[in-house]
Amino acid sequence: MCTEQGRLLERARQRGLTMVELVVFIVVVSVGLAGILGVLNLTTLNSANPMLLKQQVAIAESLLEEIESKPFTWCDTDDDNVTTASAASVSTGGCAATVQGLSPAPRESRYSQTTPFDNVGDYNGFSMSGIRSPTDANTTINGLSAYSASVVVTQAGTAMGLTDNSAALRIDVTVGISGQPDITLTGYRYRYAPNVP
Repeated sequence: MCTEQGRLLERARQRGLTMVELVVFIVVVSVGLAGILGVLNLTTLNSANPMLLKQQVAIAESLLEEIESKPFTWCDTDDDNVTTASAASVSTGGCAATVQGLSPAPRESRYSQTTPFDNVGDYNGFSMSGIRSPTDANTTINGLSAYSASVVVTQAGTAMGLTDNSAALRIDVTVGISGQPDITLTGYRYRYAPNVP
């Protein structure tokens, strides 16, 4: 019977936790959870906001598509010889007055109803603060006033393996918003139809 009582007492002692063990367990688990939550919070604060990133990409894609849809001709599309020129020069067989370069022709603007940008090169150096409608400089698109966009167009023919450096253009569209890293989308345009305005 003595051994039976000893076993019962031993089982009774092993059935639960002491208050000290329970407090130590709670402290250890709390410290671990606090550390994990701190790391998650820091990661979240330093990560890019996916909605803002998606909007930046959509703006850049839209502007890049707008630019790439424009003609890439020898002469400015308003030039009298745009459909017959065989070289990007003001000469016999070339342009009558205006060679298309990497800047807009005089009085051309993205927002003009009468003399809008009409060639890929016109967009070089273009920038806007607050994303605006392509047809009205005074109309900022709702919800996009905090964004900015800029365009750089450079000759890239030799980089593409062509002998004429002016036969291809590289178009870099950069879109930014405060608190987010800027994104840049790059497109290329070849002069495959130099006489089609």
